[in-house]
Amino acid sequence: YALIALGYTMVYGIIKLINFAHCDVYMIGAYVGYACMTFLHLGFAVSLCAAMLVCMVLGVIIEKVAYKPLRNATRIAVLITAIGVSYLLEYGMMYFVKANVRTYPAMTGLMAKTFQFGGVTVSMLQVLIVAITVVLMIALQLIVKKTRIGKAMRATAQNRKMAMLLGIDADRIISLTFIIGSSLAAIGGVLIANHVGQVNFFIGFIAGIKAFTAAVLGGIGSIPGAMVGGLVLGLCESFATGYISSAYEDALAFALLVLILIFRPAGILGKPKVQKV
Repeated sequence: YALIALGYTMVYGIIKLINFAHCDVYMIGAYVGYACMTFLHLGFAVSLCAAMLVCMVLGVIIEKVAYKPLRNATRIAVLITAIGVSYLLEYGMMYFVKANVRTYPAMTGLMAKTFQFGGVTVSMLQVLIVAITVVLMIALQLIVKKTRIGKAMRATAQNRKMAMLLGIDADRIISLTFIIGSSLAAIGGVLIANHVGQVNFFIGFIAGIKAFTAAVLGGIGSIPGAMVGGLVLGLCESFATGYISSAYEDALAFALLVLILIFRPAGILGKPKVQKV
C-alpha cells in the first residue's frame, strides 16, 4: 500500500492531481514481471528491473499524452481524464491478456525458504518485501530532502510558477515524479503478485483504492504520511482479518477513509491549509 500510495502522494504534491491511472500502472508492472519470469525465464531481480523500466516509460507517456495538455485545465477535466486513462489501461490489458487469472511461477532456491519465529511462519519473500519497501522509502526521503532534484521537486510543489521563474524546468520535474512513482508501483506489483501467486487485469482497482486511502490517511502530499498511512492501513486490515473476518477487511479500509476525512481531513501527518487573506 505504501509503495503505491507514494506515487499518488508525489503526483498530488507536484501538480495537485489524483492520478487514478497509477493503480493500473501497478497492475501492468505485475504482468510484465509475470511475462519475464514465465515466458523469458528471467530471474526475480531481472524481472523486477524490467517491470520498473516498462512502467517508467508508461508513466512518462501517460503524463505527456494525457496530463500535460491539460496543465491549465480545470481540476474536474484532469480528474475525468485520469479515470479515462485508468479504464483504458485496464481494459486494454484485458484485451491483450484476456480475463484469465495468470499464475506466477513458484519461487525456488533461497526465495522459497521459510523461517519460524515462535508460532509464526515467515517466508523469505515476505522478508524481502519488507526490506525492499523500507530501503526504497528511506532512499526516496533522502532524495527529496538532500538532493538538488529533491529541492527542485519541493519548490515545484510549493509554487510551480515561481519555481519556473527561478530557472527550474517544471515539466522535467513533473516527468521525473511520474517516473519515480511508476517505478515504485511496478516494484509493488511484482512483489505482491509473487506473494499472492497470481495476477489478473483487475488487481489494480482495489489495491489502488486502498493505497489512495493510505495516502489520505497519512496526509495526501506527504511522503512520510504515505508510508505511515500504508503501514496503519495494512496493520488494521491484518488485525481485522485475524480477529473478526477476512470478509470485512475492505469495509474497514473504506470506513477508515470516511472517518479520517470527517475527523482529520489533513491526515495523520498532513498540515491543514491556512487560507491567506
